[in-house]
Amino acid sequence: MMKKKSIPASKPFLILFLCQMISALDVPLDLSQPPTITHQSPKDYIVDPRENIVIQCEAKGKPPPSFSWTRNGTHFDIDKDAQVTMKPNSGTLVINIMNGGKAEAYEGVYQCTARNERGAAISNNIVIRPSRSPLWTKEKLEPHQVREGDSLVLHCRPPVGLPPPIIFWMDNAFQRLPQSERVSQGLNGDLYFSNVQPEDTREDYICYARFNHTQTIQQKQPISVKVFSLDSLNDTIAANLSDTDIYGAKPVTERQPVLLTPTGSTSTKVELRGNVLLLECIAAGLPTPVIRWIKEGGELPANRTFFENFKKTLKIIDVSEADSGNYKCIARNTLGSVHHVISVTVKAAPYWITAPRNLVLSPGEDGTLICRANGNPKPSISWLANGVPIAIAPEDPSRKVDGDTIIFSHVQERSSAVYQCNASNEYGYLLANAFVNVLAEPPRILTPANKLYQVIADSPALLDCAYFGSPKPEIEWFKGVKGSILRGNEYVFHDNGTLEIPVAQKDSTGTYTCVARNELGKIQNEVHLEIKDPTMIIKQPEYKVVQRYGQVSFECIIKHDSTLLPTVIWLKDNDELPDDERFLVGKDNLTIMNVTDKDDGTYTCIVNTTLDSVSASAVLTVVARPNPPFDLELTGQLERSIELSWIPGDENNSPITHFVIEYEDGLHEPGVWHYQTEVPGTQTTVQLKLSPYVNYSFRVVAVNKIGRSQPSEPSEQYLTKSASPDENPANVQGIGSEPDNLVITWESLKGFQSNGPGLQYKVSWRQKDVDDEWTSVIVANVSKYIVSGTPTFVPYEIKVQALNDLGYAPEPSEVIGHSGEDLPMVAPGNVQVHVINSTLAKVHWDPVPLKTVRGHLQGYKVYYWKVQSLSRRSRRHVEKKILTFRGNKTFGMLPGLEPYSSYKLNVRVVNGKGEGPASPDKVFKTPEGVPSSPSYLKITNPTLDSLTLEWGSPTHPNGVLTSYILKFQPINNTHELGPLVEIRIPANESSLILKNLNYSTRYKFYFNAQTSVGSGSQITEEAVTIMDEAMASRQVDIATQGWFIGLMCAVALLILILLIVCFIRRNKGGKYPVKEKEDAHADPEIQPMKEDDGTFGEYSDAEDHKPLKKGSRTPSDRTVKKEDSDDSLVDYGEGVNGQFNEDGSFIGQYSGKKEKEPAEGNESSEAPSPVNAMNSFV
Repeated sequence: MMKKKSIPASKPFLILFLCQMISALDVPLDLSQPPTITHQSPKDYIVDPRENIVIQCEAKGKPPPSFSWTRNGTHFDIDKDAQVTMKPNSGTLVINIMNGGKAEAYEGVYQCTARNERGAAISNNIVIRPSRSPLWTKEKLEPHQVREGDSLVLHCRPPVGLPPPIIFWMDNAFQRLPQSERVSQGLNGDLYFSNVQPEDTREDYICYARFNHTQTIQQKQPISVKVFSLDSLNDTIAANLSDTDIYGAKPVTERQPVLLTPTGSTSTKVELRGNVLLLECIAAGLPTPVIRWIKEGGELPANRTFFENFKKTLKIIDVSEADSGNYKCIARNTLGSVHHVISVTVKAAPYWITAPRNLVLSPGEDGTLICRANGNPKPSISWLANGVPIAIAPEDPSRKVDGDTIIFSHVQERSSAVYQCNASNEYGYLLANAFVNVLAEPPRILTPANKLYQVIADSPALLDCAYFGSPKPEIEWFKGVKGSILRGNEYVFHDNGTLEIPVAQKDSTGTYTCVARNELGKIQNEVHLEIKDPTMIIKQPEYKVVQRYGQVSFECIIKHDSTLLPTVIWLKDNDELPDDERFLVGKDNLTIMNVTDKDDGTYTCIVNTTLDSVSASAVLTVVARPNPPFDLELTGQLERSIELSWIPGDENNSPITHFVIEYEDGLHEPGVWHYQTEVPGTQTTVQLKLSPYVNYSFRVVAVNKIGRSQPSEPSEQYLTKSASPDENPANVQGIGSEPDNLVITWESLKGFQSNGPGLQYKVSWRQKDVDDEWTSVIVANVSKYIVSGTPTFVPYEIKVQALNDLGYAPEPSEVIGHSGEDLPMVAPGNVQVHVINSTLAKVHWDPVPLKTVRGHLQGYKVYYWKVQSLSRRSRRHVEKKILTFRGNKTFGMLPGLEPYSSYKLNVRVVNGKGEGPASPDKVFKTPEGVPSSPSYLKITNPTLDSLTLEWGSPTHPNGVLTSYILKFQPINNTHELGPLVEIRIPANESSLILKNLNYSTRYKFYFNAQTSVGSGSQITEEAVTIMDEAMASRQVDIATQGWFIGLMCAVALLILILLIVCFIRRNKGGKYPVKEKEDAHADPEIQPMKEDDGTFGEYSDAEDHKPLKKGSRTPSDRTVKKEDSDDSLVDYGEGVNGQFNEDGSFIGQYSGKKEKEPAEGNESSEAPSPVNAMNSFV
């Protein structure tokens, strides 16, 4: 079975790097090779003196190496020290301290040597030092008495430890002392005060030193600081201080900056390459100085520069020689500035340019070892062979030393050895082991056979072929069993044997063969490559804005290779989702319920497979109504204005559009808040206009797109002074409630509009257009005054003026009112009626004089009613109708009149009080109209050649009936119409016997009434004469014959077959001429019936008022009821429900929709009803 190995597409360069590190020089452990140091302790090894000391030294080689140690340059015989042991099959030393040994006794420089028959490798010089955490030396600390504003330095001076301790300041309660631009800790651990303040007074300034290696903390004695203010100095201390005292007698004043550290104007700093450069400037001064850093002649390095300790420390990480130069710190306050220049020199311990690498050669081959290093100053290079300086090592004719290079020519097996390169300068050293191993080995491939590589399409594919051989084998790659050698730009061949396909495609799938050969042999290995579809997020999460306490969902729909199993992880702000049941992770989405402000952030969907990983992110913005403003402040108080300022609350991710300012009048309407004004959302102050005599409180409401915030806390109250009113009442009106009074009303001023106590109103009036003086009264704070004894409906000039204890409001404007109205005195005259048609009339009248109206003319009312019908049908109930015509109109239209009727009307004038007297009744008549249809039509007593017709007169004759018109025509078995016959019948008749008709024949009748105006709507009916008895007897005799019965059965069978065929074709959606088939077969039993309405066939026609045509039909019930309403504008068609009389005849009634004239000639009739169809068939 093939082994699977996946190469993540996102890490091809890392894999490439790792593959290159596994070079062809790595000798398999089953072959002879010199020792190689695989693990060792650090050069500077600080140990915990309370624990055993472990000095590591591990190595590999064939045969396995033996180990020895030197201490301080001499052989360290571990057998003579019972506290020292060496681990089996290892060079690691264990020094037993916990059983009585002392770490200090084992301080020194240790070096390990690993040796076998092919050479010796050595470790670095390992310096062993036990950590130290000494106690503070006892000292007497004097209290610090400092004048306010002076600078102060509290020295820590921690004991020298190994490694140096971490310094911090705390109080007796083990709380860190707060630091700021004014108070901060320096790099040396001292606590610096740029200027002291009274709050700095305390007795527990304690410096702590934490020694991490031994996990101990040492504490300095508490330091006491007392800060004296200027007032206390003048009152209590100044008398006790001499002129030479450091405090002097001068008052505290602001001071320009002075540097506390470093001192002077310049200093130097040396730092090593790769370390962190820390530069510090701390200044005294009042106000507290601000520090700024610059590099003279250059810029501070981007991305590596940081400011710490309130910009007092400049930090540059990973420094290089290019960071050397002059760095200036500038301390500045309002009184001046001071600066300091630090000259930085970056030195460098040795670092590798080319470290020597192991060399595997076959006998007779050539090779080189190269050791190149750099540093500042430049390091010196020295070589050792098997741990011995090469100058005194055994000679080897195949080697030649040339500075930093050793050249090997025609090596032999005895040339195998381990060489050490040492690069050193005053700041350190580098030591590297590299062996020369002379071997003669055929090729071998170290990569497992049939390894399976799976790669995402369009990603690099790296196929391993780790190999070894001496001489170094050549590597070739083939694709497929019989494929040709791979060449070309689409492949990259690495020195370690790896084949790289930079952009793998689906057709890259297959088996690849790696062949390694040298002069001693050849070997090959197969590996397999599968290309997978990339994982994609086809529906990414989108930016969402949601209101607080709402719900939001992010989608993450993926597409992936069917052979890969994806896992989906959701992150919030690059961290795990909160452990909260509100977060619901579904298959393709993340849902957050009841969203809160803390859910705001970036949500990332990460999809991982064994081969690739994709992600997509979206931001969730949680919005809400703003938080209420706070810290309301009133300034600039004046009699009529004040300035209000506030601090906005959090806008909750939705910008504040505006602020609404509201006020409360605590004097007149406590607890009621009124709108004052509003300002844009960028404004936090507003100048407010005020009214006198109001105890104001203000509050502010913030508004954004989501809504209004809660109101702010009210501001302080502000009471304005009293003044006379600024305005008068609004909406002043004068309207009489009685014919002899005038009611004056107005809207009272609100409390804050009164401007002062004692609000009253001066009400004044006089009759208009009459030379009268103003009459005035002063009333209390009311809103109405009634003037009695006024003439009826005369105009008055009215004004209402406000006043209070401090004076009157400005002169008010005048309004016009009227005293009370009375009923009109006269009726309209000259009433005339013009009848336009039988249902419409126009009425005219003369307007009444305005003086007689005695009020506001509102219009005229026309009362009219029907007296009787001229066709001698009196109405039992007289209903008066009223039409109102607004304004000074003198005519109007009377619609909806009944024809041939007598009407009366009168006209009245209307004012605000009511209606005046009626004009004399005016009589008018409407002309005749066409009648409605006869109320019913019955056809009874059918015989062989006659039918009896009975009818009812029209419900609405609308005139004098002159006659009835009867038209009829026969309908044959093929539903064709015969000739039309017309008969005029006197109006006083109500029945008619039609004779000389054909037997067994269907007839259709059209019947309507006439007046002198014309014909009314017609009603239709159908009926059939009965058959001849002799013929019926013959038909009966025939019906008893066997041949006739057989014929009828055959016909019935054919009809049944025909119906089945129709049914099948109809179900298939085809068109079938049902109508023609039914025309041919009138048997009602085979008529297709619709289920929804009970009608027959698909061709039913409800409009029976039209002339009969082919395909029409007659209802199965001959009685059609007529609607009761005579005035309806709706046309009614024939119904389908009817009933038989006891004698078997139809009762036919027809509602009055006027039909067209019956068709003349030989036209097709409607389909017969089932009953008539049966009669025809029999």
